[in-house]
Amino acid sequence: MKMKLKTNSGAKKRYKITAKGKIKFKSAGLRHLLHQESSGIKRPKRRSRYVDHPNEWQIKKMFPYGNP
Repeated sequence: MKMKLKTNSGAKKRYKITAKGKIKFKSAGLRHLLHQESSGIKRPKRRSRYVDHPNEWQIKKMFPYGNP
């Protein structure tokens, strides 16, 4: 019997693979110490972002069967 591969549990909490195969994640830097940041800095961080193409293989390796 062949063993199943495990999905990296840290990655499944942080990343989502879209239908087109891009990897989506939430921007960092919105947890604390925000009183000194201007609105112009904080506003773009609310949007989700995509992993750059050269780094996608590292994340996809953590999802052996695609999206969990």
